[in-house]
Amino acid sequence: MGKAVKNKQRPVNLDLQTISFPVTAIASILHRVSGVITFVALAILLWMLGTSLSSPEGFETVVAIMDNFLVKFVLWGILTALAYHIVGGLRHLVMDMGHWEELDSANQSARVGFVITGILAVLAGVLVW
Repeated sequence: MGKAVKNKQRPVNLDLQTISFPVTAIASILHRVSGVITFVALAILLWMLGTSLSSPEGFETVVAIMDNFLVKFVLWGILTALAYHIVGGLRHLVMDMGHWEELDSANQSARVGFVITGILAVLAGVLVW
């Protein structure tokens, strides 16, 4: 007949709210998410650039689009994602050169990356508005 089922001590449902991710894992996940956002936003930004350079009417169209608060907020989000992706990429480059590979320095560099991105996000907000 069938084999006896052993009682395994494993969770049936994985509750992600109870898991505490380390700061380096959060930084890695956000780096991937910001890369996807940047990739998708590239199409929007290239369309806006092409439209604005096509004719004076196209430029006026893009200016009119940029006058909307929601569009400015999305543009700010795109710039913030791009800034985080660049900061995270530079952090990874430094780690590839053999620095910040220890747990303490990796955690600290991830936190510093968050702070730098916050500063760049504020600057992007000033630039957009």
